[in-house]
Amino acid sequence: MDVSFKKQKKALEQEVLMKSVDLDDDVEDFSFDLEQFEFEENVISVSPKCIRCNLCYNECPMDAIESSNAFRIAKITEKCVKCEICVQSCPVSAIKMVKNMAFYNEDEGLEYRVINISRSHRTIRMNNISVDLSKCGTCGVPCTEFCPTGAISPQFADEFDVDIELEEDTLYPKLNDKLCIGCGSCVNLCEFGAIDLDRTIGPLVHDKQLEINQDICVNCYLCEENCPVDSIKLVNGEVVLDNETCIRCESCSYHCPVGALKLVDIR
Repeated sequence: MDVSFKKQKKALEQEVLMKSVDLDDDVEDFSFDLEQFEFEENVISVSPKCIRCNLCYNECPMDAIESSNAFRIAKITEKCVKCEICVQSCPVSAIKMVKNMAFYNEDEGLEYRVINISRSHRTIRMNNISVDLSKCGTCGVPCTEFCPTGAISPQFADEFDVDIELEEDTLYPKLNDKLCIGCGSCVNLCEFGAIDLDRTIGPLVHDKQLEINQDICVNCYLCEENCPVDSIKLVNGEVVLDNETCIRCESCSYHCPVGALKLVDIR
């Protein structure tokens, strides 16, 4: 969903006036100078629909995500380099890439836009899943709480036809493997290691590529020094990129002082 709103210069002046603690008592002639500007930034965020599968946490190459549990969603930290691997890996699209844009000129005032950026998703497929009820404890089955398809649900002991003895009036997880998508939420939330999941996680889909302008490169080595996965090198005065290991983050292009590196969409 895309959102935008505008604010006139007068409204901005009033907000600054109300929040300022340094102005004199006489503010009738108050004004401020704000030059025309444009601002754009991509932000990755986790929505409340997070199912606590921790796939984003496990797949992040930068250790930039705090793991989720039954009480909190996953969290993107300041270590994030916007490689978008978490966006592609989330099985329920709970992680979004959002473009924040702001524009200001004196006649039109401030315009702010938030645009959701669509990204490809890698394949995640369940091959096999099973629950060992002999390991299952009386935890209240939190493993069933966040299942996005209802493939695992709480059932009382007398509803199971198994060879082991279960405690009466106790809830246990019941599997419907035809509904399972292999997200791993139940596995992550099980405290006793009672759930075994075999799944296939497909390769990343590259929606972006790094464009290199060798003619304007100044051989400053900032790209090489700041690449978090050592995928870019300066060899004999030219930038050499290893596309196989490059994670399509913003580190090298952000640090390039002359704009010789640019990350662009290729879809």
